[in-house]
Order: sequence, then structure tokens, then C-alpha cells
Amino acid sequence: MASIDSLRTLLIEQLKDIYDAEKRLTKAIPKLIKKSTNDELKTAFKNHLGETEEHVSRLEQAFEQLDMAAKAKTCAGMKGLIEEGDEHAGEDYDDDGLRDAAIIGAAQRVEHYEIAAYGTAIAHAQLLELEDIVSLLQETLGEEKAADKKLTEIAESVVNLDAATEDEDEERMGSSGRPSRGTRGTAMMGRGVAQDRGARASKRSRR
Repeated sequence: MASIDSLRTLLIEQLKDIYDAEKRLTKAIPKLIKKSTNDELKTAFKNHLGETEEHVSRLEQAFEQLDMAAKAKTCAGMKGLIEEGDEHAGEDYDDDGLRDAAIIGAAQRVEHYEIAAYGTAIAHAQLLELEDIVSLLQETLGEEKAADKKLTEIAESVVNLDAATEDEDEERMGSSGRPSRGTRGTAMMGRGVAQDRGARASKRSRR
């Protein structure tokens, strides 16, 4: 493990960590594209894959600004998040919408991790007055935030609604395919109330 003897060294170690994270994502995102079923979600992942490849390039430019070759250091955090995402995507779901919802959750955990990592690196680069590096990292940070926002929009407008609808349908329908007892009770109660109101109205008309 490298000896952290200055803020500059700390920044370099952070960039190595982020570099590894981004390179891992260029291999992980295609798996999410394949597993996703929602067209808008697939498109969002395809767009972000292109951005992620550019993120790798920007980090290489940042290393050049520091007069050193780009080098990755295993990012344990991102490695764990990707493994968790792969597990969620590969689980058995009764509905595709549920899998898409799980995939979005995993992807947003990744985005939040990156947002935190880039935010910290930017703060340290600013203290070191490395404005060119700050500019590179800020551009990427903006794209990470936009990707997270897009995932939220997809989840709220389509995927989570689809998953919730499936859950409600299953609650209403019993294992035999007939409405569940609770649903039948509610329907019968409604008919009883309607019949009672009709009887009272008939009595008033006869008066």
C-alpha cells in the first residue's frame, strides 16, 4: 500500500481507484443492457456506456496532467457494487418490470458511489490548484449526476409503476386465478351497501 505523504499523493490514489472503477463499469454496463427489458432503460444504459468510456479517457488525461502514466488500483467498493448488481439482475423474477426495478436500484447505487468519489477528488484538486484536472473531473461529475437523474425518471414513470401494478394484481388474484378472499369481501360489502341504499330510496318513494 502506498504511503500517503501529501494531498497530491492522496489525489493520485483516489484517481487510481476511480480509474479502476470506470474500467470495470465499461464491462459491467453491457451486462445490464442485456438483462434490461424496458427500451428506455436499455437506451439510457447504452448512452451512459459511451459516457463511461469517455470518463476513462478523461482520467487518463488527468494522469497526464500529473506527469504520470494512468494506473488502476483495485476499487473494492465498485467491485462489490457490480457483483451485487450482477446478482440482482440474475435472480428469478415473476415479472420483467421487477427485474428492471432491481437493476435501476443497483445502477443508482453505483452512480451515487461515483458522485461521492468524484466530488472528493475535485475538492482535493481544487486545494492543489490543479484547475485542468478539476475541469476534467467536473465534466464527468455532471454526466454522472445526469445519469442518476435519468434513472430516477425511468423508475418513477415506468418501471416502478409496472412492478407495483404486478404486485397489486397478485394481491387481488388468489392462487386459483380468482379474486382473493379480501377482494371478494370488499366487493360483497360494496354490493351490500348499494342494495341497502336502494331499499331506503324505494321506501322514500312509496311515502
